[in-house]
Amino acid sequence: MELPAAELAVVVHSGSHDDIDVTYGRLGAWVVDHALTVDGPVHEAYLAGPRDDPDPATWRTEIGWPVFRLAW
Repeated sequence: MELPAAELAVVVHSGSHDDIDVTYGRLGAWVVDHALTVDGPVHEAYLAGPRDDPDPATWRTEIGWPVFRLAW
């Protein structure tokens, strides 16, 4: 049996974390629109955040979901 390979769908959220849920929603919509499903935990990497600069306009958070295609 051959299982489909998981890939990582990635988006970068810019700015304050107060509205990061909007970025998650956009990524979720993209996953659905492309007939993908999430296959594992969400990955967040803080590329620049409050420890780097107190100005939220400079913050960047990478969000990644392991995904695979529902239909071939």
